[in-house]
Amino acid sequence: MLRLILFRHAKAVPHGSAPDPERDLTESGRADAAAMGRYCAEEMLYPDLVLVSPAQRTRRTWEMAAPALSDSPVEYSAALYQADEKRLLDLVRATRGDVRTLMVVGHNPSVEDLARALVGHGDRYAYGRMQSHFPTAGVAVIDFPVEDWSHIERRTGRLDRFRVPDAGGSV
Repeated sequence: MLRLILFRHAKAVPHGSAPDPERDLTESGRADAAAMGRYCAEEMLYPDLVLVSPAQRTRRTWEMAAPALSDSPVEYSAALYQADEKRLLDLVRATRGDVRTLMVVGHNPSVEDLARALVGHGDRYAYGRMQSHFPTAGVAVIDFPVEDWSHIERRTGRLDRFRVPDAGGSV
């Protein structure tokens, strides 16, 4: 079984306040990212590899979440920035075989689109929440009954859970 954790970056400063790749997180975004890192640790959702977009808001999301997740190896991938759902799926499928749990810290709409495309069954309440809105700092955990990332197909994943931060930086 392989596990994919899709983590949308936390709330960023408004468009136009800085060049898009340099937009940082808001104070509440930093709190939400840290809360989601703690949630993942409490739930034993430790990634074997974390792929992070090089944009400031995704980097900072990971920086805030990482302390709770110990020493997860990180790769910054320019291909994640402005990737569409197809490109994001190609990146996931290219993951090396020793990675059993992959976390992707990325952007919408690709994170949301990929989550919707991959889920075929699972927690129907979580799926309903995810279908209606995938907010900033949201985390979708999707399991696949395959042993190689290249074998992941649309609608074959099981949505294990979908979590979003509550107001005030808690989960």
